[in-house]
This record gives sequence, C-alpha cells and structure tokens, in this order.
Amino acid sequence: MIKGIPTISRYQAFQLIFQFNQQHPEINLKFSEAETNQLMASLDDGRADIVFTRLFEKPQAEYAVLGEERDYFVALMARDNPLAQQTALTVQDLAHEPFLLLDGATNVLAPVMQTLEQAGVAPQIVYEGRRVDLILEMLNQKMGVSIMMNHSFDLAGYENVVAVPIHPKQYSQLAFIKRQANQSDSVRLFWQFIQEN
Repeated sequence: MIKGIPTISRYQAFQLIFQFNQQHPEINLKFSEAETNQLMASLDDGRADIVFTRLFEKPQAEYAVLGEERDYFVALMARDNPLAQQTALTVQDLAHEPFLLLDGATNVLAPVMQTLEQAGVAPQIVYEGRRVDLILEMLNQKMGVSIMMNHSFDLAGYENVVAVPIHPKQYSQLAFIKRQANQSDSVRLFWQFIQEN
C-alpha cells in the first residue's frame, strides 16, 4: 500500500507510481491519498508500506527516504493587488494582508506560521482549511493572500490569481519514505524501481 499527499499529481512521483504499476502487473499495488499529518503514522501502524510526503526536516533514522524533488513557498493573491506586480516578496511585505491558509493537517501551516513569526508578522487569518480550490476561489474574489508551495496548486480557471515567489526561498523536499525494517519483496522492488528512475 502506497499513500501520498493530496497534491501528489503535481509531482513526478505520481507518474512513477503508475509506471511501476504498468511494468509490474504481478504486484497488487494499492494507492490512496491521505492528509500529510496522517502519513507517517500510517507507516508506523502498518496501514501503508510506503508514503510520498513533504519534508521540512530530516526524518528519524528508522525511516529510509528517497527523493530529490524540491518545492518552495510562494505568495498567492489577486492580480490587482499592488504586491502582485513584484517579482519577489518577503513575508514582511504581506504583514497587513488578510491570510487564507491551509490548516495543520496539510503539514504546511506550521512552517508558514514559523516563517511569519520569525519575520515578526502576526497574521490576520480569515480562513484556515484543507481545500486548495476553496482558497483559490477566495483569492479570485480578492479576499486576501495565501502562502503555499509552488507546485501544490493549479491556477487554471483562476485567471485573477497570481503567484509571487517569497524570498529568501524556503524549500521542502518531496520524498518516498518507508520504514527501514520493511524489506518485503514488493517494497524492495518498488524502492529499486524509484532509485533507477
């Protein structure tokens, strides 16, 4: 069983899972998505053999990690917001804007809040939830700004929303993770496939 973050389709991992499935039809591959805050627990309790998730720090030694894809924070806002004309922003530039944020279940809220706090910004949060599409629609209606990872959204259909990089850039790593102790044949085969591709 492989579990992944809800935005997995935006990353190379999504294609690799299905390439593996096509090349190894003998493996009964099951895939599902889960909120980021549940993924590591699903490895620990055996509900998943491998997870694909976002990391802001290195996991403990009992986990094996595979993946080099990275992503970074951007500010999202309505096109006519004066800040949208900038080529890059700092979090201090956003200090007086109302915030629409992904909640703690997405594993993005904590690093966003930490970044804001370190910059001395006390955000006025007007929405906190899990639905990227709802936040994009609210941004489309000029209801505030958001901070998300650059590859975690699709602006098709949201012509009034723009993304501006935040500097200095703060990166996350996208990775497959398994428990070191899990050496089943199917897990080893998948792990080898990912290493080779």
